[in-house]
Amino acid sequence: MAYDHLSAMAVFARVVEAGSFSRAARGLGLSKSAVSKQVARLEDRLGARLLNRTTRQLSLTEAGRAFYGGCRQMLAEAESAAAAVGHLAQAPRGTLHVNAPMSFGQQHVAPALPAFMAQYPELDVDLQLNDRTVDLVDEGFDLAVRIGELPDSTLVARRLAPLRTAVVAAPAYLDRHGRPAHPRELQAHACLLYSYLASGRTWRFAGPDGVVRVPVSGPLEANNGDVLLAAACGGAGIARLPTFICGDALRAGRLERVLDDWVDTGDAAVYAVYPASRNVSPKVRVFLAFLAARFGPAAYWDRDLA
Repeated sequence: MAYDHLSAMAVFARVVEAGSFSRAARGLGLSKSAVSKQVARLEDRLGARLLNRTTRQLSLTEAGRAFYGGCRQMLAEAESAAAAVGHLAQAPRGTLHVNAPMSFGQQHVAPALPAFMAQYPELDVDLQLNDRTVDLVDEGFDLAVRIGELPDSTLVARRLAPLRTAVVAAPAYLDRHGRPAHPRELQAHACLLYSYLASGRTWRFAGPDGVVRVPVSGPLEANNGDVLLAAACGGAGIARLPTFICGDALRAGRLERVLDDWVDTGDAAVYAVYPASRNVSPKVRVFLAFLAARFGPAAYWDRDLA
């Protein structure tokens, strides 16, 4: 039997509590000789005798009494830790650490939280919003909402909703500068740019002429979609935005869509990603199910948009 210091401490504590090697062996499901060897190796490692052995009984030495107190504390803490894990594994409890993009988090995740927390009152939520790609493991997140096409990774991804984008501008801007009929005409327009766009200052389209990639430029670049929305509504130029950001402005007539026959999102979608594990925690499972039911399969932010 391989020697393990912590296991030997647990065996020693069981021997003390049982009062004999035989009774301890039966309780542990081991042979008497295996139990005796574990204790003997523990004594050799410590360089001190822990038990006085006679043919009729065992008794603790002074060193044994001091060591037994530490063993019992260790075992109690281990049992408490195991019980805490079991408690969290049985139902959604504890704190759920979630990361989401700024605009989507403010407009769609945050409004969903009151209903979720009312459904799971033993679960707290820590929601952190930013538009950079976080490292879930290093930064301690249980789950993240990601928008767009996902790169290859070891994370597990669940599709929550389709992603639609629209090329939009204020009607007043289009009245002044014209409505582009082909993506290449965007090169003559003031375009509002998103800093974290994977393709940089190139917008991709797919239409009757196949895939078209158009280099664009303009007076404003920002790392937040709500900034671009406000600028587009104010007539500063043409923006390419997800409908979960610009849908309300389109319905209200503050923005107008152009190049609808050309917009292509590829494999982009709204996803939830989380670290791969054989045992997904209940808090992650219920949040995934909640978001999928709330956002998909037909996203509510696309209602009434042609």
